Amino acid sequence: MAKHRELDSIKELNIYAEKIYGEISKVIIGQHQVIEQVLISLFCNGHSLIIGVPGLAKTMLVNTIARIVDLTFNRIQFTPDLMPSDITGTEVIEEDLTTGKRNFRFVKGPLFANVILADEINRAPPKTQSALLQAMQEYKVTYAGETYSLPVPFFVLATQNPIEQEGTYPLPEAQLDRFMFTINIEYPEKKEEIEIVKTTTSAYQADLKKIIGAEEFINLQKIIRRMPVSDEIIEKTVTLVEKTRPENNTAPDIIKKYVSWGAGPRASQYLILGAKAKATLDGRFSPNLEDVYYVCHPVLRHRIIANFAAEAEGIKSDHIINELLKTFL
Repeated sequence: MAKHRELDSIKELNIYAEKIYGEISKVIIGQHQVIEQVLISLFCNGHSLIIGVPGLAKTMLVNTIARIVDLTFNRIQFTPDLMPSDITGTEVIEEDLTTGKRNFRFVKGPLFANVILADEINRAPPKTQSALLQAMQEYKVTYAGETYSLPVPFFVLATQNPIEQEGTYPLPEAQLDRFMFTINIEYPEKKEEIEIVKTTTSAYQADLKKIIGAEEFINLQKIIRRMPVSDEIIEKTVTLVEKTRPENNTAPDIIKKYVSWGAGPRASQYLILGAKAKATLDGRFSPNLEDVYYVCHPVLRHRIIANFAAEAEGIKSDHIINELLKTFL
């Protein structure tokens, strides 16, 4: 009986996902894989870093998803002068007109929403990035010794511009590791770009419908957590992550030659969670190795730290992951 309930729940999640895809397609043309990866991270309660040149609808994508799933949404434009209190909140003095007494009251900042769009996150100074790091890791904000819980679900979808690095503060590896995915947005194909131009230069306005609320969203996240996965797939996933570490005896030559640091245990966790979500979105009741391979690039590309030799030869982490996967396929 319990098994039937689980199967029904997975079917329900699949139906919700199809409806969400349908609504997003009213606004975003193409980019199916990007949309799918963002949804996978959200259903896994993970944060994502979205990298792409200006004009590829990164902000519009996040805003559209927030509207469809009926979650509170705040956009924070990160700038070099942004202070931690600008995003977490601050205390203000309030005076009781009756007694004349003054008290401090905490005014919540823009972090107190379900979906946070951290636009150009690498433009914020390290102090502000650290404040965001605590929120991403602990789902809490601390100010003046007091701790305030953030609303659930809570997601940070950050964007980064890869072509303009002047005046930026590169995210440290510890903060990058808090992101489940790094998602690259590429230029659209010609047919898609023609359709984009037609749509955005006309009077067309999308009528978006609310598909799911916060409570239902949390229930769907629990369904993915309960999905069974075989010990064999877990073992092979851990083996794959181990091979990203150059000091490991089983690491292939390309890892030993071009990688300074490999992925940690969090990568294995996110690979399994992502594979579960991918299987669910495809309407299947258990993940396979192909699902693990599907999420390898977004999970590993910011966790495999290339060395100077790789940089000198123009070898990117995606190429290293491709070569690594060849040893498993």
